[in-house]
Amino acid sequence: MTHQFQFQCVLPNGIHARPANHLEQQCRQFECQITLTNHRTNNSGDAKSVLALVGTDTLLNDNCTISFEGADSEQACQTLQTYIEQQFPHCDEVLETFSDDSEIVLPQSLLRHQPHLITGKRLAPGIGCGVLVAMSQVDPQQFATAVHDDNEAQRFEQALAQVSTHLNHIIATGSHHEQEITSAHLAIINDSSFIDGVTALLTTHSTANAILAVMEKLCHQLEQSASSYLRERVLDIKDVSIQLLTAAYPTVLDNQAEFSLQQPSIVIANDLTPSQFLGLDKALLQGLVLTHAGSTSHTVILARAFNVPTLSGIEIKDCAAALNHHVYVDAQLGVLAIEPSNEVCGYFDRAITLANTLKQQQSQYAHQQATTADGHTIEVAANIACSVEADNAFAQGAEGIGLFRTEMLFMDRQQAPDEEEQFNHYREVLAAANGKPVIIRTMDIGGDKPIDYLALPHENNPFLGYRAVRIYPQFLALFHTQLTAILRASVHGKAKIMIPMIQSIEEIRWVKQQLAFIKQQLTAKNIAFDADIQLGIMVEIPSVAFIVDLFCKEVDFFSIGSNDMTQYLLAVDRDNASVSKLYNSLAPAFLRLLKQVVTTAHAHGKWVGLCGELGADSKVLPLLVGAGLDEISMSAPKIAATKAQLTEINFADSQTLFAQACECATIEEVEALLEQRHAQAQVKPILVTQCVFKGADFANKEQVIQALVGNLGIQGRTDDAYKLEEDVWAREAVFSTGLGHGFAIPHTKSDHIRHSSISIAHLDKPIDWMSDSGEVDFVIMLTLNKDQGDQHMRIFAGLARKLIHESFRDSLRQAESPEAIIAIITEQIGL
Repeated sequence: MTHQFQFQCVLPNGIHARPANHLEQQCRQFECQITLTNHRTNNSGDAKSVLALVGTDTLLNDNCTISFEGADSEQACQTLQTYIEQQFPHCDEVLETFSDDSEIVLPQSLLRHQPHLITGKRLAPGIGCGVLVAMSQVDPQQFATAVHDDNEAQRFEQALAQVSTHLNHIIATGSHHEQEITSAHLAIINDSSFIDGVTALLTTHSTANAILAVMEKLCHQLEQSASSYLRERVLDIKDVSIQLLTAAYPTVLDNQAEFSLQQPSIVIANDLTPSQFLGLDKALLQGLVLTHAGSTSHTVILARAFNVPTLSGIEIKDCAAALNHHVYVDAQLGVLAIEPSNEVCGYFDRAITLANTLKQQQSQYAHQQATTADGHTIEVAANIACSVEADNAFAQGAEGIGLFRTEMLFMDRQQAPDEEEQFNHYREVLAAANGKPVIIRTMDIGGDKPIDYLALPHENNPFLGYRAVRIYPQFLALFHTQLTAILRASVHGKAKIMIPMIQSIEEIRWVKQQLAFIKQQLTAKNIAFDADIQLGIMVEIPSVAFIVDLFCKEVDFFSIGSNDMTQYLLAVDRDNASVSKLYNSLAPAFLRLLKQVVTTAHAHGKWVGLCGELGADSKVLPLLVGAGLDEISMSAPKIAATKAQLTEINFADSQTLFAQACECATIEEVEALLEQRHAQAQVKPILVTQCVFKGADFANKEQVIQALVGNLGIQGRTDDAYKLEEDVWAREAVFSTGLGHGFAIPHTKSDHIRHSSISIAHLDKPIDWMSDSGEVDFVIMLTLNKDQGDQHMRIFAGLARKLIHESFRDSLRQAESPEAIIAIITEQIGL
């Protein structure tokens, strides 16, 4: 008997691999044949095959029909219709992309050397240099000459087994990104559409030609898609097919030289499969240039994970003359520099040096204790979602894990992780922490984070619905398993347990009963755990703020979830474009609530942290310090910069600032207060030793300006070194700033300078400043904020008057240190 229903696809990215996998899992529980038909493309596919579903090219707003034929078709139709209406719309999200299409102004310090640049699309950031080498592609058609024999079925089975074993090994031993992408490849060769398609041809075709036929069919379907994401999956199909072909016919490629890097190299290729990327020596791979690659390509995702600068959209023929020669790939600017002159090499070598110096500058704060200028300490921790993130978080300076979002362990799978799997994840994080605190938040699933195997109903308002601690009583075994795993892991470090979405004393008392029960079970089994493990709650529901004193009798610590607390307090759905502008954590009501929670908790001797997005907002950091928080937690890359900023913040002043903010009546008043504080706090000395270079080895004017402006970026004095440099060169275009007697004063008033600065370079040897005043060996660069009034001209005029005098010029040249140079200028022009 046949049944069917129609629906309109509401997924923002259409039915690609992830939602197709969800739908396939739902369909596989039924015996009947299930087919999805896309009425826009007229493509139909087996709903029990991920590849077949993807091949329907179903995009947002496409009208589709799912038909059922077989014994249990009626039940399947009813179940799937409910699933499509209630759960399927929530199994996907807007895909993260990595390309940067923002406008970049190529710096004059590069362009003035007339470089040979080929422009590409920036996909993975960074700058690299090396020999340009072309990676030839394996042509699958090399295998097409294979002759059919009686062993085709066995040959295909053995190839499948061999490739599956190899992919499973990578999944077991590789990095997080390697595991994710390799899992996608494993899913392809396990897909019924792929296997059945090949198997059906083996009676008349060789294994090679059967694989090639299925590969071409699947690739053709994906290439016709209007979705760039789906088109980029063609490379994955080809990758897996070539691996199977190579396994089935290992001697075919014997005469093809194995590609390997012999020296620091920039690899250029039309396409590069993930497995080919993983086979490259990362110690020698300095950059990638690809003809065909998109921002969601699995190869590009791996490149970002391994910090390999990557460009796309560049043809090999466009740079054929540069093959086996030294080149630069700049994925900050989006250019491949070929046939570089000595001057162009100088620019890029200095750009690499500046980038490395900035990284080192930030790293010096990473492993220092987070401390304010007046000695107040505040813990800066990391938010993570899986165990593989822990090492990187601590490498970037995390003083603990302020939020381990364990729900990610439960998502995108067919069943919940068992106790042993969870135990291993928690133990790995605690081992990486090496004694630092790790706050493990129990699963915050349900509502806006649906889990297929729990079969939770769709909700119209999931943020306020059946989620987190509210589902624990129904799924008690799941909660008990997680508590058991956490407790077992607690002997390996300083673990803390945190419960999400608590809104009443009754709830936390119930949780404590369950925790006590699990502790009793472990004790009875002689299984070790930390008997004194701390228990805390997320403060995200406003009701908690009014009874913090009562919660202090029940828990050991609090962590404020600023994201949810803000939207619950202000009754604003931050994902609703119509009201999202009302979502603002600088609302006086939120600040007063923050004050109440911290003050009350501290009065009872309890620790309070904050783990929302607010913690990484540099503008708000002084307020959070002034609020008296014990900890702020954020994404790992923000930690070093936050620690650096803390060294410039005075705790006592921040307390006053926070008190003033709590008295503001509007968000605008709070923002104005912060702007005022920012302006006052940013008055740093205009001339510091870090901006003075004595004995500088610069070959030309361009190098001087590039280095001095780049250094201002390293010192945190500009937010955009490229735009600031453009402003400096704009002034140079009006008239050269060479003043004669070997001195030059390049200068600008700019919106892109945070701290007005004087930068100085005393050169080892004179350079041509391209002015009528001759060569220059002493450069004094003024970069002043536009808000500084006439300070720009006052300093310039003062220097110009003094430089007339030979004694002043000689004293600067004869000064033996940056400190001596600063002392002379400060005294003579009254800084």
